[in-house]
Amino acid sequence: MEVKLSLLSRFPILLHTLGWGVMIVKIFENIINHKINTITTDELLKYAKQFNISVNRNQAQKIAEYLRGKQVNIFDSNERAILIKEIAKVTSAETAREVNKLFMQFAK
Repeated sequence: MEVKLSLLSRFPILLHTLGWGVMIVKIFENIINHKINTITTDELLKYAKQFNISVNRNQAQKIAEYLRGKQVNIFDSNERAILIKEIAKVTSAETAREVNKLFMQFAK
């Protein structure tokens, strides 16, 4: 890492550009996390259909109710794993796996 930093410090324009890239990625992560934390039943069903994920209305309602108001970061694998376990408790293990597939699509 030290070698990379010293190399980048020789190219300030590249370093500046990389900084903006990281900032833009963080902004998109914040937008996606906000959407997850405020998702409605209908939105969850829409995204599930769009990404060919099997979730019915009752499951989507339970998941949306659980997520509402939570400050979840789906880009953090540990946090996402805990979230999926909690979703499995309010729905089922299979539904949680399906929702995890959806989260993985968002996190790409």
